[in-house]
Amino acid sequence: MQPSDSSPRTPGEVVAQAAETASLSVLDARIADCFACPRLVEWRTSIAEVKRASFRDQEYWGRPLPGMGPPDASIAILGLAPAAHGGNRTGRIFTGDRSGDVLFAALYRAGLANQPTSVSADDGLALRHTRIFAAVRCAPPDNKPLPEERDTCAPWFQRELQLIRPTLRVVVALGAFAWAAWWPAMTAAYGIRPPVPRPKFGHSAQVSVPGAPVLLGCFHVSQQNTFTGRLTPAMLDEVFGRAKVLAGLA
Repeated sequence: MQPSDSSPRTPGEVVAQAAETASLSVLDARIADCFACPRLVEWRTSIAEVKRASFRDQEYWGRPLPGMGPPDASIAILGLAPAAHGGNRTGRIFTGDRSGDVLFAALYRAGLANQPTSVSADDGLALRHTRIFAAVRCAPPDNKPLPEERDTCAPWFQRELQLIRPTLRVVVALGAFAWAAWWPAMTAAYGIRPPVPRPKFGHSAQVSVPGAPVLLGCFHVSQQNTFTGRLTPAMLDEVFGRAKVLAGLA
């Protein structure tokens, strides 16, 4: 995919386009057309061209990923970044990879999704009261965005928060990276400074800052965590059950 004349190519252009966006649908389109981080653009594009052998007959998305879920969500799930052969392939966050298998099964058990699996962007999955997005919108090499890439992408996340702010009550941060990304975003979207010292990430950690959504920590749904038993289905069920209570859904 070639960038359009209006595609953000610099951090300043990302800031400007995010700030002036008035609706989620327009924001989603602008996120998907971002070319501001050269290393991420090269990586996501090369993965989409080379492909994994098991997906060689599929056309990869190979672009940044917008959020997923209703605009009036009361629960948000914040991840790190798309997977190279998951969202970067399917075009939908957490769709088509092992992490997503665990996450969507848990959301289904919690009544926050209409089905327990998500294999493609057109498989009929619908979220209830929940929106999912990532701190960084492009698949990074080794699943490790650089600090400058995180900061360049931050205005997209911050603007998305501003647009769903009227109904948002709870944010579930999947992992320490997402937890750390929340604090500057909270300040940008809500005008509220984080506590000093900043609360440390931990599974099931809960932080309430007046005027902002409650923040819940959850170990990331990565294969490393789920295969080793560091994160179990019961642990996920507890977090999402508590998120529903805090959001007034249970």
